[in-house]
Amino acid sequence: MSADDPPTNADRNPIADVVDNLIYEPTQVHEHGIDLTASAIYEVTAPGRLDFGGDELADADLAPVDTELRNPDDEFGWWSLEGGQYVIQHNEFLTDPEMALLLQPRNELLARGGSHPSVQVGSHLPLVPLTVPDGGLEIKENARVSTLVPLGEKA
Repeated sequence: MSADDPPTNADRNPIADVVDNLIYEPTQVHEHGIDLTASAIYEVTAPGRLDFGGDELADADLAPVDTELRNPDDEFGWWSLEGGQYVIQHNEFLTDPEMALLLQPRNELLARGGSHPSVQVGSHLPLVPLTVPDGGLEIKENARVSTLVPLGEKA
């Protein structure tokens, strides 16, 4: 970048260099953080296991929730979710950040009754539980559902 080039969103955001696979950087990267998009949504079909020592730790069985196109020529489909608990996966991934980051739900998700926990992340983005209100929620593929913000130095 030369001195005459205007700064990009990535130039203004200190964590832009550690998030890969952005769908559309000009929209996702802003001065307050980076919006992350929905890649897949899963239902838990069989329980996982958690114990004290980790010897009996087992993942839950997850089944992908299918999307439906609204129009035959649509490029992306919609998840029509009934009220309940799901698990969400993001399109984006981290590339060894040097600082602690906070993953939080976007206000747009919260305003529609959906939510996921705010989670401190380090080396990777985890699958996160998604809570859908009793009335349901429709989410389009690649919708911006979360925001990643810097927390400070890694512990």
